[in-house]
Amino acid sequence: MGGCVVSELWVYPVKSCRGIALEQAEIGPRGIRWDRHWMVVDTAGQFLTQRQLPAMALVRTALRDDGLALEAPGRAPITVPYDAGEERIRVRVWGDEVPARAVSTAADRWLTDVLTAPCRLVSFPDDAPRAVDAQYGRPGDETAFSDGFPLLLIGQGSLDDLNVRLREPLPMRRFRPNLVVAGAAPYAEDDWRRVRAGALELRVVKPCSRCAITTVDPERGVRDGGEPLDTLARYRRRNGRVYFGQNVIPDGPGVLRIGDAVAVLA
Repeated sequence: MGGCVVSELWVYPVKSCRGIALEQAEIGPRGIRWDRHWMVVDTAGQFLTQRQLPAMALVRTALRDDGLALEAPGRAPITVPYDAGEERIRVRVWGDEVPARAVSTAADRWLTDVLTAPCRLVSFPDDAPRAVDAQYGRPGDETAFSDGFPLLLIGQGSLDDLNVRLREPLPMRRFRPNLVVAGAAPYAEDDWRRVRAGALELRVVKPCSRCAITTVDPERGVRDGGEPLDTLARYRRRNGRVYFGQNVIPDGPGVLRIGDAVAVLA
């Protein structure tokens, strides 16, 4: 698989809101710095995503010197300082109950207005590591508010193959990866177990099962039918789930850059 390179890097500061394309990414134990560091929850502390609120796709994020900036069509933007929030609450991400910091009533009001549903913005405490599933990780492996793992990798060849099968091609950001690798055969990443990207070694630990978020048009913030799940289900279904992409855990800190060489180690 000679010639494989990092072709895209993405960070999603607020879980399920719009991501940011990067030229380089600082990687720590929880993945890309600030990735899924914030999350929207309902008044009971249950996490909210585009599954329930497709309009979250329209909430733009930016990492500025003075904090996290949130913007939405037709709304005045708001900036949340990085250290905002003293109140500790418990929130749920899938089956995990984890501690969180309630950011501010101003952020809560802004999101409630934009999403037309009562909600709160929370951030992930630095002093409360959330372990990944022990079936796939090692002691010390952790993540923030991601679904379960610090990084998601997809091969560009896999999307190219899917798009040939679709009536209308879809952009990679529909699948919300952190790391895109160009130069490999379609679905080559299914067989990877360990790769080196630049100077960073990564463990490929679990296929990523896909959900209805992939059917949300990120430009309009609405579901636009059953694609790509309908097509993927015809050839990427196993055990009742549809898989596209791989969950990845970094071995140690480092920096990834667009154009970094990628080599399969195992």
